[in-house]
Formats: sequence, C-alpha cells, structure tokens
Amino acid sequence: MGPDPQTDPQRVPEGTSAEHDPSLLSGVGAEPAPSRVPKVALWAGIGVVVLAGLYVGAQWALADTVPTGTTVAGVDVGGQSSAEAKATLDDQLGPVAREPLPVELAGTTTSIDPAASGLTLDTRATADALTSFSLRPQRLWEQVFGGTDRPPVVHVDPDELRDGVEGAAKSVDVAPVDGTVTFSGDEARSTEASAGTSVDVDAAAATIRTKWLVTEPPIVLPSHPTEPDVTQDETDAALAVAQQVVSAPVVVEVGGQRAELPPDALGDSASFPAKDGDLALTWDEDALVAAVDDRTKDLESSPKDAHFVFVDAKPVIRGGTDGASLDPDALTKAVDAAATSDDDRTATTKLVPVEPEHSKADLSKLGVKDRIVEFSTPLTDDAVRTQNLRVGAAHVDGTLVEPGKRFSVTDALSPITPEAGYGQAHVVTDGRTTDAIGGGLSQMATNTYNIGFLAGYESITHKPHSYWYDRYPAGRESTMYIGQIDMVWENDTPFGVLLQAWVSGGRLHTAAWSTKYWTVTSHSGPHRDVVPTTTTTDTSAGCTPQSAGNDGFTITVDRKVSRAGKVDKDEHKTWTYQPENAVVCK
Repeated sequence: MGPDPQTDPQRVPEGTSAEHDPSLLSGVGAEPAPSRVPKVALWAGIGVVVLAGLYVGAQWALADTVPTGTTVAGVDVGGQSSAEAKATLDDQLGPVAREPLPVELAGTTTSIDPAASGLTLDTRATADALTSFSLRPQRLWEQVFGGTDRPPVVHVDPDELRDGVEGAAKSVDVAPVDGTVTFSGDEARSTEASAGTSVDVDAAAATIRTKWLVTEPPIVLPSHPTEPDVTQDETDAALAVAQQVVSAPVVVEVGGQRAELPPDALGDSASFPAKDGDLALTWDEDALVAAVDDRTKDLESSPKDAHFVFVDAKPVIRGGTDGASLDPDALTKAVDAAATSDDDRTATTKLVPVEPEHSKADLSKLGVKDRIVEFSTPLTDDAVRTQNLRVGAAHVDGTLVEPGKRFSVTDALSPITPEAGYGQAHVVTDGRTTDAIGGGLSQMATNTYNIGFLAGYESITHKPHSYWYDRYPAGRESTMYIGQIDMVWENDTPFGVLLQAWVSGGRLHTAAWSTKYWTVTSHSGPHRDVVPTTTTTDTSAGCTPQSAGNDGFTITVDRKVSRAGKVDKDEHKTWTYQPENAVVCK
C-alpha cells in the first residue's frame, strides 16, 4: 500500500504546485517554537529544594523537643526538652529503677537488686534518643500527630545479671520430689514422685533485660521442669518388691534351729534407700542377726580369750576357745533370696567360728616363762589397810602387759569403791593424816614401781610421797591418787610381762614373769640436806594429833639399764622429802 496523500508530507497531489500554495512552504526555513519542559523542571526543582529546606528546618527546630504524647515506661515526657525529660525521668523513673525487682516462678515471688544484678537506667541516653536531630519522617510525624511509649535506655552487665538470676532462683526453684518406699510394721508404703521447676537462667536474664521498667512486676521467669532422681515408675517397681518382702514370714534354718521371721520383723530389717536414681532393697545386717538370735536359744557363743593363771605359784595358760557366730553377710543374702521369692521362703545359712582375741598360741609366743624380778614391802598393823592391799593384789595378780603396752596402777586397782571390797584407811592429804576409801594402796604403787624399776622398763610417770616411810626404799617409791596421781611404766621389751601379787608373811609381795631382757644396776645416794622434825600446833576444828615421823632430806637414785653391754637408760632422779612434824591440837 502506498503513502496516504493526506498524511505523508513527502507526497504532493498531481496538478498542484508548491509555488501556487503558500501553505506548503509554511514550515520551510522558519525557527522552531520555544519548549515549556525546562521551565517546569526548573520550578519543580525549586519546589523540592524549598520543601526539603522546610522539612530540615522543621526537624531542626523540633530537635530538642520530645514529641507530644511520648512516654517512657509510663512516664510522660511529651513536649519537654532533653534536659527536662532527663529531670522528669530521674525524678519519676529513677526511684523505680532502684527498687528491688519482684520476679515470680510457679506462684512464688522473690526479688533481685537491680544495681547488684548489673541493671542500670541511663536517663541521659534515654532523653537524648527522644530529642536528638534526625531526618526520619517518623520523628516529624510524631511531632505533628503525637508520640508513643518508648523503652528506656538500660545498660546491662551480663555476668552480674546472671548472678542475680541464679540467686533469685534459689528462692523460687521448686525441687523435684523423689518417690520413697518405707515399711510400717508388716505394711509396705510409698510416696509419689513429682517433677520440680527450675528457672531457665539464660532465658530469664533475657526476659528481665527486656521487661525491666517496661512491664508491670512481678516479671514471670521462664522455667523448665526438673525430673526427680527417683521417678514414679522406679517407685512403683520398688513398692512391688517391698510388698513381696512382707507378704509372708521367712524361716531361717541355722545351727540345727529354725527361726521364723514374721513380716513385721522383715520390715524392721529392710529399707529402700535412694542411690543413683534407684530404690534398692537394703537389709540391716545387725537387725537380722538380732531377729534370729531373739527366736533361737543360745545360738551364738562368745570366744574365750586365753589368759594366764597361777597354779602352784607358776603361770599356766587357760581358755582360748573359739566362739560361734552368725555370718551377717551370708544371713543377709539368704534372707534376701527367700523374702523376694514367690514360693520358697526358707533361708538356710551356717554358723562360723569366732577366734578369741588372745589364743593359747598367742600367749605362748610372749615368752612368759621366768620370774625375772620380785619385790616386797612390810605391812602395817592396820587391818583395814591390809585388807585393801589384799583386794588390790587380787586386781593386779594375772595382769598381762604386752610388748609396747603400759601398766597403770590406778587402772589395775580401779574401781576403788566399797562395792569392790575397799575400806576406809589412813591417807595423807595436804600434809595431814585422814581416812579415805582405799587407804594404803600407795604401797601397791610402790611395789609395782619397783617391779618396773628393777626390770629396766621405761618409767612414764610416778611421784614419791611427801614424807618418807621407812618401809619403802627412799627415792624408789610412789604414791597414787585416782584422777590426780598415777604410776605408769611401759614394757619396752619384745616379751610379755605377767604380774603376780599376793599378801603373806606380813608383807605385800609382787613379781614379774617374762624373759629377762635388760640388765639393771642402781645406786641410792645418802640422805643429805636433812631437816629435823618439829612440833606444830593446829587449832582447826578437824585437827588430828599425830606423832613425829621421819626427818626431811634429799636423795638421788641412779639407774643404768643396758643390753649386751650397751647402755639404754642412764637416769639420775632426785627427790626431797618433807619432815613429818608432830601435830598438837588446841
């Protein structure tokens, strides 16, 4: 299709000349008409600049003014300057930020100290965030149409906040409850297990961080359940075992006897303590042994220690027989198997021999074979005093002092009471003669001291009398007083020492049987620095007159103890006796 003669400017209709039609030349060689587009763009640009200037100016003018209606954690600061907003927050929100913060878990409330927990309110930063210059359209919008509630700026120390949450958790955590199984008589009982609730520390710290001062307290802390160590399933399983234990009696067969343990006796002996999350059946071995003993006759017997006795004044070993006893472990295993059985509730066990602490063989090895030393002192004419020494001799006679052990005269003679056979006789107290239970027993202290002295044993403690009595060797004697003064020596040999004591021929006799180990030499020096006796007058109500005794003096006693020519002890002991003055009562 060819060009349209009415629209195509390049085509001219036939029979027509351009020269004769001026309209055809109207646009040829003329200037184009001016365009309006640049003017519109110019004015549009000017408008944008003006509007931007107005926008920036408005933002700048309102930069230090908090938008009307703005609140921070419920505190109205709208229309205030930055300084005014800070002052308002300091006045109204500051005290709240210093108060303890209530927190809650499972209905239990406690509180944390914000400052101690690393929570700090920054009112300056909060006010600045509300008033500082910004080109955000939202800010201008809020200035025109009103602000909203804004969160305060808070600084947090994560470690301190965690510590604060952990401290609060101790008050609000709900501990799980383990299930239990117990016995009441012949009945098995249980208590239910229940889960606990514990604060989720990390989540709680995050919650407090975002809700402090913003949310009405108390703040509910996130938590997680904590399971008990002993669950309900474990409790139910243990209860089934417990019910089986007390379902019927258990018969124990031992030593030719039968002991029927009723359900209540089984319940008294059994328990289900929690261990590693389990309730395990546990037996009280002592209770089981007692239950069997109570239902048998003379089933168990005690061993009899071997001991020395004197026959024809010589030591002989007697006793040393085994006893018989239930084996607690074997008994427990047998009862456990029977009590948890569905059918056979018979427990069979055996008695086991119990050896004595000291057997005949033990004593035979001690080397008690020879009388290595003996010592005696004369008696007085006081019959009660002599009787006290007879009783004391019976206590000391047969006393065995094993190697490395000590002999104490007060231990050997005790108890010094009338019930033990002791009577009232003369003693010296505070320099005066009076009567007391066990008077005269210091003579046994002197005799046994000399046994240790002559045998070469280690002297541990002793104290001579205040006055010298010539029935004793001067400086080689000892007094005693229960609870205050004792005479003790130690058997420092590898052999046992068996003491022998008796009263005869007007003398108190003592001897030691052993194997000679030490060689002893001794020497008593002269009486020196003698102080003659005098007469004193006593006007007290309890005065007892007495005649003068021996003069006072000082003496030194030497002892050298050796073995195979080598000296082991080289002693020099000095003692000063007081004069025993006569006493006249007025």
